[in-house]
Formats: sequence, structure tokens, C-alpha cells
Amino acid sequence: MTTSSKKPIGRLLTNGTAAILIIALLSYTSDYFIRSNEFAETNDAQVEAYINPVSARAGGYIQRVLFSEHQQVKKGDTLVILDDREYRAKLLEAEATLEDAEAQLHVLSAGIQAAQIGALVNKHQIRGANARLTQQRKDLARYLNLIDEEAVTGQELEQITARHDVAASDFNSAEDNLKSTYARIAELESRRALILADIKKKKAQLTFAKINLGYTVIRAPYDGQVGRKTILEGQQIQPGQPLVSIVNKKEKWVTANFKETQLDHLYVGQYVSIAVDGLGGREYAGKVEAISAGTGSKFSLLPPDNSTGNFVKVVQRVPVKIKLTEGDMDLLRAGMSVIVSAQKMSRQ
Repeated sequence: MTTSSKKPIGRLLTNGTAAILIIALLSYTSDYFIRSNEFAETNDAQVEAYINPVSARAGGYIQRVLFSEHQQVKKGDTLVILDDREYRAKLLEAEATLEDAEAQLHVLSAGIQAAQIGALVNKHQIRGANARLTQQRKDLARYLNLIDEEAVTGQELEQITARHDVAASDFNSAEDNLKSTYARIAELESRRALILADIKKKKAQLTFAKINLGYTVIRAPYDGQVGRKTILEGQQIQPGQPLVSIVNKKEKWVTANFKETQLDHLYVGQYVSIAVDGLGGREYAGKVEAISAGTGSKFSLLPPDNSTGNFVKVVQRVPVKIKLTEGDMDLLRAGMSVIVSAQKMSRQ
């Protein structure tokens, strides 16, 4: 074949390729404009899920780590076990102090009971002393009448008077003993209130010690999948230190950042289509659950201030929360990129 005959074939191939490219470009452009007229679409969207760090409530050395990276866990599964010897010792100490306070209460209760019995004895003593005093008063009155008649001697009157004074003294002493016993009971009762308050405090300390001991076993708060493993046995941790993150696989949604010019075609409750890039464009169904009250830039760490410097108008984006209604949720991963399409329709 001559060179002159090859040139027409080359031109045909070049022209054919160019025609195919032009047709493809025209087809893509027309499809893009048609779709943009029918749908509000954005590729600035990601799959979201709750990713919560599991933090330590107590400090200490890690004794065992019972999970591996990206492991599936159930609610209540043990993740980490801390060395609990110190916490067990504190629990025993709290139990001992509580038992000591309760023993003091028993001793005090026995003392109060003994004082109450003593009060009953004092009352009986008062009745006996009162009876003797009454008898001595009668005898003294009789002897005073007899001394006027000179029927008794002065010595006998003195003896009767002395016995009367002794009986009166015994009566007063019995009454004073009863008052003293009552004062003792009041003192013991006040101490009882203090010991009861101390027992309540010791019980709270015991409960606190049990709670702290329970914190040495760290469990999964819900069903999900753990993230990276960054802790090892023997490592010292502090209260509040994050140990591992868990992704809640039950609750997933999409956050789509639509342009502010597209909001006129979106409303809460609107059904949308979601294409997942990482799954070969597999489509999921969703529904608009909420539209943010502000643009994404307004919630940033350093929101823009257009009142200073030169102003360049930029189309803002507004976060839209989309609830997934159909599709296999287990295939979705937090952070996956998706394309969200919403049918354009007027809200009027």
C-alpha cells in the first residue's frame, strides 16, 4: 500500500474519533443540562454515623485488652480490664469503716437501753423514798403533838426529826438521779443522731468504692464496630482518657451540602435518591429530615466576616440531613462519599 493511500484512511480515523468525542461531549452536556433542570444534585455529601470515644472513668494500669481493631462488638461486651487491686483495697476499707460505725451504733443503743432501765429504777426509788418521807412526816407531826403534852422526851423528837431529814434527803437524791439519767439519755440520743449521719456517709463511701471498682471493667455502650487499637497491656491511663472509638452501626444518615441556590427545591419530608461511590453507584432511598438553620461557614471555627476587607461573593452551602429509608445499611461506612439527587418541585 502506498503512502498516498494511507493518508485518507488516517484522516478518516481521526475525523471519526473526533466525531465520536464531539457526540459524546454533546450527549453528556445535554444530559447534564436536562438533569440539572429536573434534579437538585450535589456530590458534596457523606455518610454519617455516631462515632463516640469510650473513655476511662478510673485510672490505673491496663491489665487486659479484649478487642482487636475494627472488631464487631455488642452492647455490654468487655473491652478493657484495669488492675483493680487498689480499688478492691479501698472497697474493703470502706466496708470496715461502715462496720465500725454500725458497731458504735450497737454499743450506743445498748447504752441508751441501759439508761432507760436506770430511769425506771430511779422512778421506783423515788416512789420508795416518797413513801418513807411521808411516813417520817406523819411520825414527826405526831411527836410534835406529844412533845407539847410532854409525853415524849426531847431526845426522841430529835431522833424522829433526823430520820425525817434523812428520808427527805433520800427523796431529793432519787429525783436528782432521775434527772441525771434523763440528761444522760438525751446526750446518748444526740450521739445516736451523729452516728446515724456518719453511717449514712460511710454507706455513700462504700457505694462510691463499689462504683469505682466497677469502672475497672470497661464495656461497650452499644452495638457497633470499634476503631483503631491504640492501647496495650501495662499502659497507664488516666480518668477521662479516650481508649477506643465505637461506630454506632444502627443509626446512619447522610449529610448533603446543597448550594444555597438549590434550597428552593428542597423541603423537609422530600424523598431523594442517594448513589454511593464506594459501592459502584448503588442507589439508596432517603428522605430529607432537617435543613440547617445556617450555612456551613457560619458554624465553622472562624466564621467569615464580610464587613472587613475586599468582598468576593461565593455561593454558600447549607447542610441537609437525610434519613436513609431503603437499602442495606451494613454496607455503608461512615465518611463514604455519595451523590444526592432531589426531584425539583416548587414548595408553593
